[in-house]
Amino acid sequence: MFRRARELRKNTTPSENNLWTLLRKKQFEGYKFRRQHPVFKFIADFYCHELRLSIELDGGIHLNPERAEYDLGRTFELHQLGIEVMRISNEELCADMDAVSFKILNKTSQIKPHPSGG
Repeated sequence: MFRRARELRKNTTPSENNLWTLLRKKQFEGYKFRRQHPVFKFIADFYCHELRLSIELDGGIHLNPERAEYDLGRTFELHQLGIEVMRISNEELCADMDAVSFKILNKTSQIKPHPSGG
């Protein structure tokens, strides 16, 4: 799984690069996000261990009914582990990065950091 995550990091989409620019190096409210990070049996697009928050950037494939069903199951399993999942569409990010930043800020302000950092 770690090998697959490394491959995904090497082959990022333009939208992933744009969001990573916002989240990297603790630039976002001081929280450390990792990109393409293994979480349980999944690879999160972006993950903050301290907040137990997964941010998933969804492209057009996520509109496919089978993929949407998989995403729901994945979200359910992560919730069972105490991990919040936030979904952002590529279109949303491309249309207004400031609005996406505000949306993430809203989400992070609602989550109490985990005492052990994860």
